Amino acid sequence: MSDVLHWQTEGEGQDLVLIHGWGMNGAVWDQTVEILKQHYRVHVVDLPGYGHSAHCCASSIEETALLVLQDAPEKAVWLGWSLGGLIATHIALHYKHRVKKLITVASSPKFAAQDEWRGIQPKVLKAFSSQLAEDFQLTVERFMALQSMGSPTARKDVKALKEKVLSRPAPAPEALFSGLAMLADIDMRAQLSNISVPFLRLYGRLDGLVPVQVAEDLKTFVPESQCCIFSRSSHAPFMTETEDFCHQVLVFAAS
Repeated sequence: MSDVLHWQTEGEGQDLVLIHGWGMNGAVWDQTVEILKQHYRVHVVDLPGYGHSAHCCASSIEETALLVLQDAPEKAVWLGWSLGGLIATHIALHYKHRVKKLITVASSPKFAAQDEWRGIQPKVLKAFSSQLAEDFQLTVERFMALQSMGSPTARKDVKALKEKVLSRPAPAPEALFSGLAMLADIDMRAQLSNISVPFLRLYGRLDGLVPVQVAEDLKTFVPESQCCIFSRSSHAPFMTETEDFCHQVLVFAAS
């Protein structure tokens, strides 16, 4: 079985890599790519076990990163959404020579709430894992609904997410389980000070999965990073406020 991931590349210029989140695939970036490809050579990957890479398998963030790096450009601006933000951050920390700049979207170095750290309640992540075993299609759809909850365009955003995700093969259950384990267990907070490239963090003010307060909390760990909060967005600002989102990315990438 091939372990080569599915990539699509559009546009010309400097390299920009986009990494999707849990339960999704590269098709979620279609609107974003239409704008960004006018300025950059944009590379979109389907992560192991997702979309056109459903035949591939990775059980950890380390294995995932190695598979992604296998056919990624030699050096690029890396942009990761949600779980994709964790993967892009891991690459920026451990493969610094491959990363020119880092952008995370609706992401956190620690997704699970603990003590005073804000995030997804562990019982919610555990429930998702239990539900996956019973009906993974329904569980992914519920997660999509959670990602848009609170946004004034929630219904439209969920519909768009579903259309994009369903346009490619369904994710492998193993990939969904290992991705949930990453969200539940990984804590990169102490490592963030080792990020040596320019770093932009993007958030949705209405996000129910990565509370907007995380944006402020992370200033302690990465004081030199830049931050932008999209006022009308939940967990997918690139879908809710596409033009503003792309503007922030382009300004940062070019600076």
